[in-house]
Amino acid sequence: MTDTWPYLEVHQSRTHEPSPYACKLAATLEEVYTDEGHELADVVRGLNARRVHAPDGRPWTEQSFRAEMHRLGA
Repeated sequence: MTDTWPYLEVHQSRTHEPSPYACKLAATLEEVYTDEGHELADVVRGLNARRVHAPDGRPWTEQSFRAEMHRLGA
């Protein structure tokens, strides 16, 4: 935390520790954003190429990615 305003405490809005699944998804998303792009189609393609599947074990679709981001509160 900094002494100057405005400041942001790390994870100040988090209510619990992220699950191993959420950590893996976040790390993979960072990689995808860096290597593939930020468009939804790029993200879905990048996750599927890295075999980081949706919670049901299926490949991602744009709809399933949106639903999961909503569920996770992202």
